[in-house]
Amino acid sequence: MKADFKANLRAELDFLGLTVKELSAKTAIAQGTLNSYLGVRASMPTADAAVKIADALGVTVEYLVTGLETKKQSRPPDARLIDTRLFGSSFRAVIQILAELGEKDVETMLGIARVLKKQSEKN
Repeated sequence: MKADFKANLRAELDFLGLTVKELSAKTAIAQGTLNSYLGVRASMPTADAAVKIADALGVTVEYLVTGLETKKQSRPPDARLIDTRLFGSSFRAVIQILAELGEKDVETMLGIARVLKKQSEKN
């Protein structure tokens, strides 16, 4: 299901743990303007503003507008499928670190996670 710009922008801010004020500082877009994208009316940004926001969040404009993943994103798409609000900031930090590792290191971490899971199932 495709989501809208407002929902995708909110999800990215939550995922990264960013406030509107922090995004404003990163993009040089006024807080009030950013709030208008997140508000009840959920106005759409200009193309220039959408590019600034996408760059600051490490996603594509296409993702923010349509909710569809593309190969140009800096984080793996699977990271977006996890609602980090359910797990807290430690979980979010683990996901962000994993997103920056190479494939071999991620496979190593996956092996460690599987061992830990087996151990917890025994206890």
